[in-house]
Amino acid sequence: MIKITLVNVLVAMDLRDIDLNLLVLFNDLLGTGRVNVTAERLGLTQPAVSNALGRLRRLLGDDLFVRTPQGMRPTPFAEALAEPISYALGAIHGALNQNVAFDPLRSRQNFTIAMTDIGEIHFLPELMQRLAATAPGISLSTVRNHSIDLDREMEAGNVHLAIGLLPDLQAGYFQRRLLGQHYVCLFRKGHALDRGTVTLEDFTAAEHIGIVAAGTGHGMVDELFARMGIERRIRLRVPHFVAIGHILRNTDMIATVPEVLALRIAEPFGLTWCRHPISLPEISIGMFWHSKFHRDAANQWLRTLIFDARPTSLS
Repeated sequence: MIKITLVNVLVAMDLRDIDLNLLVLFNDLLGTGRVNVTAERLGLTQPAVSNALGRLRRLLGDDLFVRTPQGMRPTPFAEALAEPISYALGAIHGALNQNVAFDPLRSRQNFTIAMTDIGEIHFLPELMQRLAATAPGISLSTVRNHSIDLDREMEAGNVHLAIGLLPDLQAGYFQRRLLGQHYVCLFRKGHALDRGTVTLEDFTAAEHIGIVAAGTGHGMVDELFARMGIERRIRLRVPHFVAIGHILRNTDMIATVPEVLALRIAEPFGLTWCRHPISLPEISIGMFWHSKFHRDAANQWLRTLIFDARPTSLS
């Protein structure tokens, strides 16, 4: 494993030889893996990005990125540089912006938030209404935790916040609890189980949809069932929650889902839910941000907005 610091790299060359913009480009390309995406994000043309990457390759004496079917992949040397460069850029950004006021009314910033489909269903309607009223020039983008290197992207400042059940985000992160939830049994109205309660025998006899929500802590449900020796007849597995309503309203399958999702989709899809027959722990949905941006004015504003805009009642 290569262990390296930015000082080690730069000690053999004069700092005046390094254009800071090259490091910004390097850091962004690490996250996107795509020259065209980095060009768009930095307001450059693709040839300009390619030329800049060529300059940095010559300066550092390494290819840094190699082209693959999955995009531009970093070399071992580039991976070793990733953390110190990201940290250095974050420190510079923090130092320059620590006393800069953030004006949401005039800002044209785009914030990127990592969240699940449940998070989008629950938080975005109210959040977008508040943005329209208080920050009309600000836009949001959402990404899935499993589609990116979340830790690296948050440390680099490319992802500003993460929302969800994210037990892997611990060291180096702050978090604030947004809501607590229990799991429930969800199924269509008129289902054979639509009688107020579901027994363990009913639950194990039914056909289930299994949700494999990569990048979240929802997988603990399957682990708990396994440890308890509870076997489900899983007829269908899907990688997200967003299609659950469409599927359940036309089948006799049932699903184990967070109550917040059941409350949101039951009425539109003609579904109902009941208390889960198995004692499952409460899940805590939190908002996470990297410690490097704890005092960043824009990040602070966004955190406050999301906390204040979170729905506290769905009735």
